[in-house]
Amino acid sequence: MLDYYSKFFDNVEINSTYYSILNRSVFYHLSNKTKDDFEFIVKLNQQTTHKRENGIDAVDKIKESVAPLIESGKLKGFLAQFPWSFKNTNSAKEYLLLIKDKCGQIPLFVEFRNDSWIKDETYDYMKENEIGYCCVDEPKLKGLIPPQDISTTDIGYIRFHGRNTRTWWDSSKGDRYDYLYKEEELSEWLERIREIRKNTKKTYLFFNNCHQGHAVKNAKMLIEMLKGQLEISNN
Repeated sequence: MLDYYSKFFDNVEINSTYYSILNRSVFYHLSNKTKDDFEFIVKLNQQTTHKRENGIDAVDKIKESVAPLIESGKLKGFLAQFPWSFKNTNSAKEYLLLIKDKCGQIPLFVEFRNDSWIKDETYDYMKENEIGYCCVDEPKLKGLIPPQDISTTDIGYIRFHGRNTRTWWDSSKGDRYDYLYKEEELSEWLERIREIRKNTKKTYLFFNNCHQGHAVKNAKMLIEMLKGQLEISNN
């Protein structure tokens, strides 16, 4: 459905690569389905971010997988989304540098889930090493990352996960990402987006509340809000 999707949006975040590293032919066809200025962000595999055994090798494998996007100039970055168990330690920061080194010239964006990373030292470290910081909207639960307007490179990045406090830690009660934002909830982000844009050349906004088309509905809702209040005319 990418060819249809691309009629409404100019970029996409590929999450399926977290579960398995796809054959490069998949990305060859995805690239051919989109116009020349369409942009892809690709999520790093769970071997890199969650299991972390041979995780650096998995970066090499995913770079080979997305080679058609690199060749077409449509790959604009890798997303490393770490779990809550990935806490702010010296070894964790060193691991980030290893990933960054493997990414080479491809921008790396990092999403943390553990609030131990919320420190000025973290942002300074990421700025010094040209690692992008991913702001998030997620439930206001102890230990998670609160809403922020942080950018550590010239590209801003925000992911909207929904606010399912009941299901976030207990999947037996439902999926944590099954959530539809209300307009007033998204409006809370307008000023933060404005602040991030002041310090960046570009800001990506992605919705991860993927059930029942909620992500698309909320993305279109936010686009209209941004057009009206921040005088943004494109997607």
